[in-house]
Formats: sequence, C-alpha cells, structure tokens
Amino acid sequence: MGRHLPAAARPEHVRRCRVTLQAIRRPRVRLLNSLYFPRGADAAASAMITYGIPLLVLATTGSVARTGLVFALGALPRIGAFTVAGGLVDRYGSARVFRAANLARTVAALTAAGALTLLDARTLAATVTVMLLAASTGFLSEFSYVAAETAGGQASRAAETRAHRVQSTLITIDQTALLAGPVAAGLLIEHGGPAAMLGTLAVFSLLAAARGLGHDLVPSQAVAPKQGLSAGWATLRSLPMLAWLVGGLTVSNGAVALLQAAVPVIVVTELDHSSADAGLIWSAAAVTSLLAVTASRRAIDCWGLWPVGVAAGTVAATATLAIAHADTYQDYFLLIAVLMAAEGGLTVVLRTVRSYLIPADRFGSTLAATILLLLLPYPAAGLLVATLSATQLGHAITAAALLQTFGLVAAFAHLRHLPRTQK
Repeated sequence: MGRHLPAAARPEHVRRCRVTLQAIRRPRVRLLNSLYFPRGADAAASAMITYGIPLLVLATTGSVARTGLVFALGALPRIGAFTVAGGLVDRYGSARVFRAANLARTVAALTAAGALTLLDARTLAATVTVMLLAASTGFLSEFSYVAAETAGGQASRAAETRAHRVQSTLITIDQTALLAGPVAAGLLIEHGGPAAMLGTLAVFSLLAAARGLGHDLVPSQAVAPKQGLSAGWATLRSLPMLAWLVGGLTVSNGAVALLQAAVPVIVVTELDHSSADAGLIWSAAAVTSLLAVTASRRAIDCWGLWPVGVAAGTVAATATLAIAHADTYQDYFLLIAVLMAAEGGLTVVLRTVRSYLIPADRFGSTLAATILLLLLPYPAAGLLVATLSATQLGHAITAAALLQTFGLVAAFAHLRHLPRTQK
C-alpha cells in the first residue's frame, strides 16, 4: 500500500531504504574484485584450521585434555602474531604479507601431513606434530587475516556511506567458507585420515598465495613493527566508541571460544556422535550466519547500526544461556546456529564502525590491536576445557553466558548515541 503513496508522503525510513537500494545497483568498487578469490581461499583454509584441528587432535591423541590443551596452544601464537602483523602490513603492504603467510602455511600443512602418515596414532611423536601444527598454522593465519582485512578496509573507505555493505560482502565470503570448512574437515578426517584434511588445507592456502591480493596499500611513511602495535593501542584509546564495542565483543568472544573448544568434546564423548557430526554443527551455523549477515545489511540501511547491534547482542546472549542447558545433539545444532547468526550481525556492526573510525595510515596496526583483544579469550577457553571434566562444561558455559550478557549491555549502552547513518 505504501508504494502507491507519493514519495513525500512515505515514511522517512522507507524513502531512505529505497534510495540506498538504488545506490547499490551502481557498479561496485573495482578493488573488491581483487579480494573475492584470495579472501575465499584463505577463509576456507582458516575455517578448516579453527574447527578441523581440534577434531584432528581428538582423532590422533584420543585425549579430551590434550584437545583442550592444543586449542589453547593454537590460540596463543595467534595472539602473539598480532604484536607484529599489523606493523608488518603497514610497512610492507597487505599483498606481500598475505602471500608469504599462505605459502608458509602450505609448507606447514604438507610437512605435518607427511609426518602423520609415517607416525603411529596416539604416540608422543604424533601428539607433538599436531601441537606444532596447531601453533604454526594459527600463527600464520592471523598474518593473512590482518592483510586481507586491511585490504577490505581500503575497499570500505572507497565505498564511503556503503561501507557496511562492503563489509557484509566480505563477511559473506568468510561465512561461505565456514559453511563448507568444518563439515569438510570432519568428513576428510573420518574417511580419508589426517593427511586428506591437511592436503586440502594446503591446496586452499596455495591457491590464496598464487592469486594474492590484487591491490596493496603502503603508507608513505613506513611504520616499524614495534611501533605499529603501540600506535594501534594509542589509536584505539583515542576512539572510545570503538574501544567500548571491542571490549564488549571480547567478553562475548569468551562464550563463543568456550563453545568452540567444548562442543567437539561434548558431541563426541558425551553425546556419542562422530567427528563429522561435530563439524556439521558449525557448518549449519554458518548457513544461518550467512543469512543473518544479509538481513543485517538491509536492516542497517533502514534503522542504523545501534538498533541492529542491540538486537543481535540480545539474541546472542539468550542463545548462549540456552546452550548451557542443552542435553541433546539437536539442541546444540539449533542453538549454536542461532548464536552464530547473532554473531554475524555483531560482526557487521564491528567491522563497519572499525572501517569508519580507524585512520587509513594506521589501519593495520589498530586492526591488530583490536583483534588481539578479541582473541584473548581463546587460550583461556582451551585451558578451561583441558582442566574441566565433560560433565562440568555446562556450568562453565552458563558463567560465560552471564559475562557475555553484561559485556554486551555495557558496550551498547555506551554506543546508544551512534548515528543512524554514518557520514
């Protein structure tokens, strides 16, 4: 009925939605075309590492404690990578760092595949191999991620007021990789063994390195690696709106990290399902997250960043509390899908605010500082899973859900004056 009204008589948010939707039909920024393929290949490799390595460890060692320990060991080098990754990207450019990280990850995956083929499962040598694999691939993945995100930030600035649409497109690529990565890793481990999963990981990394980022951004004044991270912290402190958002999402990530570390253990040991079933949970979650990213992109066009962020945060906290009391595979399957859908909306908000506020010449360093904070809960979650029994994980998830609620409330309370439309 509203479409038959004169333009001046239509509600203001309807007019804005129509204008925005017409604007996005214009040709996209050329810079994005050079990001799609390498970003997709790199995201596929990273998804297999994040969700496949814990399954690989469980299959190789048969130990719940070692699975949690390797999850922590895989996260610690990721955190360490951000002390230098942002500065290196600002100094040498995103394309060079992206290619070098993916080539090194290819070598690490192929080396581990060869070693595990020769070694007997559940031996000390096999355990050490998968631990080194988790540490090295996690470390290298963050270099490629910072490089790809820096190139994505450049694309967002070029898109100006449609930055949230650029970011949602890049998130869609990531979520599409998550759709196939976890279930592929589970199936490859179950039917082809560790070598099949690691060989596939190497192929994706090699494709990303071969294609590379077609565009680069190198500031006129190079930033030394040590100065890069300190410059990033200083920039983050000078942007309180971004700092509160990152702080709230760091607490929220604690709940997500705990679930990523605990769910393979719960599904395989407590619910008596296969590794493929555990991977399927996260692949299904990626579908809902993908849909949520598309929906949040259109919702931000109409209602702005803050309302969409508040809605996504509410759903995320509620879903995590429900997961703490789940007792069947179907419950975990559905609730984790809801949680990751909400996380998709929160990610669009974070990346959009980040692309608007961070200066271009310090983007890599500040990005590294923000991601460093967001990753801090992951080693803690892995160590927690390593020290708790499977029956105690539900209580830990409940505590994490309560902290997640408080963190998101505090973050968006300080963001309530966020403009409906960024200029």
